[in-house]
Amino acid sequence: MRKLSWFILTVLVFACAKEAGIGKIKRRDVRSAQRLIGISFSKSEIDTMLNYLSSNRQGYDSMRKFPLPTSATPALYFDPRPSRFERKNRQSASDWRLPSEVMLPENDSEIAFLPVAELSTLIKSRKISSTRLTQIYLSRLKKYKDTLQAVVTITEQLALEKAKQADEEIAKGIDRGVLHGIPYGIKDLFSVPGYPTTWGAEPYRNQIINEKAAVVKRLEDAGAVLVAKLTTGALARGDVWFGGRTKNPWDLKQGASGSSAGSASAVAAGLVAFAIGTETLGSILSPSSRCGATGLRPSFGAVSREGAMTLSWSMDKVGPIARSAQDCALIFSIIKGKNPSDKDRSAIAYPFSFHPPSNFQGYKIGYFKKLFSKKDTSRAAKNDSLTLQKLKELGAVLEEIKMPDSIPYDAFDIILRSEAGAFFDELVRSHQDRLLSEQTEESRANSLRQSRFISAVEYLQANRHRSVLIEKFNAIIQHYDFVIAPSNNQNVSLTTNLTGHPAISLPNGFDAKGRPTAIMFIGNLYDEAPLLEASFIYQQATEFEDKHPTLFKK
Repeated sequence: MRKLSWFILTVLVFACAKEAGIGKIKRRDVRSAQRLIGISFSKSEIDTMLNYLSSNRQGYDSMRKFPLPTSATPALYFDPRPSRFERKNRQSASDWRLPSEVMLPENDSEIAFLPVAELSTLIKSRKISSTRLTQIYLSRLKKYKDTLQAVVTITEQLALEKAKQADEEIAKGIDRGVLHGIPYGIKDLFSVPGYPTTWGAEPYRNQIINEKAAVVKRLEDAGAVLVAKLTTGALARGDVWFGGRTKNPWDLKQGASGSSAGSASAVAAGLVAFAIGTETLGSILSPSSRCGATGLRPSFGAVSREGAMTLSWSMDKVGPIARSAQDCALIFSIIKGKNPSDKDRSAIAYPFSFHPPSNFQGYKIGYFKKLFSKKDTSRAAKNDSLTLQKLKELGAVLEEIKMPDSIPYDAFDIILRSEAGAFFDELVRSHQDRLLSEQTEESRANSLRQSRFISAVEYLQANRHRSVLIEKFNAIIQHYDFVIAPSNNQNVSLTTNLTGHPAISLPNGFDAKGRPTAIMFIGNLYDEAPLLEASFIYQQATEFEDKHPTLFKK
């Protein structure tokens, strides 16, 4: 234990001494570092450490002479599977419920708000070309770019080239699938050759990474048309980036929330047909909820992160934000899986199908009853209650479940901050973190700086508690096809991001100010089908996903 403690102190002492310009590590440095970690050594014990700590610091200096590529991952990587885990087997055939015929609206704005399922039918029936559809979205991106501050780069040249290619292929009878010719946007954490990949942050605003992210490759192979790189909060935190604050299309005085802010805002405002976001701790579900979009956070490892900025190797996930659960299912079926050459070692392949029944009979459904308290006065409480009632009308039988107890939830932020601190090591050591626009206690810059004072022991201990959480949460959820929780409940969001379980945010009404509210469905690991099918059933019986912000219907 004392050897481990020496290592902790080495990290802390080095950080203090280096910043202060102190060469030799002294006894008082160790005493100061002890207070940061709540541990105490005697004078003689400290004296025996000093040479050891200096030797370790030399090792750090040596290591930092060899730059690491952003694609280099730790030798250890996260496995979300609980002990004796068995993936649930589902029906293999998919019934996408695609419309056989769709009337083409006369108004371009009405076209822009159509879901992917309908746009695909229009393109395949040659009622609209990919080029015209792409031009509609490009025009809207330019028109509302400054209003929403949701767009970093419009990829116009690339988009028109890919749209023309799609039209030529469709004319020849070549069918790449449901996304063929469909314009989309992607969070600006993903690399696209020839275009900046800014990560939403000042130090990287001119960064060009000539590598095509895995999810971009998947969508390109499916014939989708990339029209824009959309905003992310600086280094994947919040909705503030170097160009301003991304807005909620329903209330321009309010930020879009979450770091996939641009993806959710652009989808909700009809600037793209769908978008790709990422989530580490709520960044798909939260902005989808606020903006009234439907956002799917898949299981950890379901979609490759190759070519994306890392915030947390063990928590980052990639997923679609769209107008409906049906669209999310279609997009997920294309972007999921792993290529043989994939550099993301966490990415895995497993079967997925979509075959929604007409109602909820036959589904085993749990819900966190205490989280839907009658005493809840939040803006979403009434709509949540109505949603539960609607589900029951559709044949759902809801069984009460409880969140895991005896879990140190306050400790888990250690994991994200430690891993982010490692990825952005050079940024902090070079003090370029000072260039970030936000410098408050809650900012990413401050989070990265204080990560230097988290010890390796505490990081590993937090992950041990995470293993306990995985087992406890799986014991609760494994008996159900999916479970229901209020959207954006912090403990539920934290828990499921730590355990790697999939979740979806669905619009379920509006608050007193006319802003969207949402509900959350959570599924089992590597088993997205039930929660997507259930979401489809709910949305077929309601019309919240068909509502759009008035300002952007022009």
